[in-house]
Amino acid sequence: MAPVVASIEVDRPAVEVFTYATDPRRFHEWQKGVTAGHLDARGESSVGARCVTTRRIGFADRPITSEITHLDPPRTWGIRGVDGPIRARVEVMVEPLADSRSRLTITIDFEGHGVGRLLVPLVVVPEARKEMPENLAKLRQQLQSPAPSP
Repeated sequence: MAPVVASIEVDRPAVEVFTYATDPRRFHEWQKGVTAGHLDARGESSVGARCVTTRRIGFADRPITSEITHLDPPRTWGIRGVDGPIRARVEVMVEPLADSRSRLTITIDFEGHGVGRLLVPLVVVPEARKEMPENLAKLRQQLQSPAPSP
């Protein structure tokens, strides 16, 4: 199945867009269904660090652990899920378009394990295709508000 890809232009410098979009503590501010997020005990963003994102799935909050696979600020960042029946591989790319304008592209691919093999094509990918444009619009709104978050 083809990955889900969404892009948006933001009136902010690339470093601000990158910092905000890759901070797990901020995911709940722009990603539907996310209630919390943090890096592992080391607390620093580096290759191999673990990121725990808590998502509301149905009527319960479920922690999902991912590992940072690559990091090249303020350009690219990637993570891959390491547990659960549905594991996402997420690629974030930020391109500077001008001093204060950037393009953010997020690519998500899903891998199902067990029951997740059925859920990925039937539920997860269609929902992600619907949510990604909404999530990115909310991210842009957060960054372009009069008092930007980062």
